[in-house]
Amino acid sequence: MPFIAQRLGRIKPSATLAVSTMARELKAQGHDVIGLGAGEPDFETPDHIKEAAKAAMDRGETRYTAVAGTPKLRQAICGKFKRDNGLDYTPEQVTVGCGGKQTIYNALMATLDPGDEVIIPAPYWVSYPDIALLAESTPVIVDCPAEADFKLKPEDLERAITAKSKWLILNSPSNPTGAAYTGAEMKAITDVLLRHPQVWVLTDDIYEHIVYDGFEFVTPAQVEPALIGRTLTINGVSKAYCMTGWRVGYAAGPAELIKAMNKVQSQSTTHTSSISQAAAAAALTGPQDFIAANNAVFKERRDLVVALLNQASGLVCPTPEGAFYVYPSCRELIGKSTPGGKRIATDEDIVAYFLEEQGVAAVPGTAFGFSPHFRVSYATSTELLEEACHRIQRATAALK
Repeated sequence: MPFIAQRLGRIKPSATLAVSTMARELKAQGHDVIGLGAGEPDFETPDHIKEAAKAAMDRGETRYTAVAGTPKLRQAICGKFKRDNGLDYTPEQVTVGCGGKQTIYNALMATLDPGDEVIIPAPYWVSYPDIALLAESTPVIVDCPAEADFKLKPEDLERAITAKSKWLILNSPSNPTGAAYTGAEMKAITDVLLRHPQVWVLTDDIYEHIVYDGFEFVTPAQVEPALIGRTLTINGVSKAYCMTGWRVGYAAGPAELIKAMNKVQSQSTTHTSSISQAAAAAALTGPQDFIAANNAVFKERRDLVVALLNQASGLVCPTPEGAFYVYPSCRELIGKSTPGGKRIATDEDIVAYFLEEQGVAAVPGTAFGFSPHFRVSYATSTELLEEACHRIQRATAALK
């Protein structure tokens, strides 16, 4: 339609949200569908967080807040960075947005011009390239295959950097693969960045606390303090604190960058809900023991899903270090045919086949810029995961 902005032609709707919406609609129509597309913990928000929200309402904290967030929440975020990452920030170096996605959007819209380049390792979270495209910049995709453990290698980063490079986006643990960088691996990346002062690093640490098998999380500014002046560290309460619907993300970085991000937000949402901010402050300052308890359940589910998918004909499923996703390869299934005679040509065909024949909704690797794979979220009940994996086994066994 002629009145729709041309910039919208550069991007696609979020594939992960589309899969979740499709699964919900099919269920509402009475279909037996198991949705494995949502990146959303199935655990309840802890009671002390919900009580903090109720108390805030009772105190009348239902009005506008500062664009950057309430002083109480920004101070709590500073405390979190000091406690968990050894990073010193002041409230003026912190901004709060409506989820991590808006915070990333604010950063890229505030800093990118036409011709700028954003280096994005693939597989990537679906929104990184599209937000960069909306900001009229150029995503530079660097493939990170399973043979590299789905991680960016320093030599590949070096090759991707040009005079136009402005940002490197890192996500560890990763959505969609669950891969996470060790301290040594992260230091190798930051060593490259030290040689290229025009490149800033945006690190998306939203899955920081969801790690397994004794893995120790690190973030770039923690590994290389010399980079703190050109690092934007993004996090939020959605995943570890089971608060996806509360819509609270945050970032810390140089004060001038934070000021620019606040300027963008002042002309969009203004701020996230005052009630959600009170709940987030309670999350960051209150008991943290439930995170380990939830992770123990996630680990059991991870191990179950990895084992069952590796038993499925033609699938190879690596074991991730963190988050709550697996990213199996379906390369051996490409070229086969369904019982109905349809040829499988892409990972999109694979997930469509799983949904049509077995009622399992997953997300194709094309959405994450790396095929032929698909993403399974194990942030749902163990019973449903077991049933879904058995359905996938039956589906792959029926291919010819």
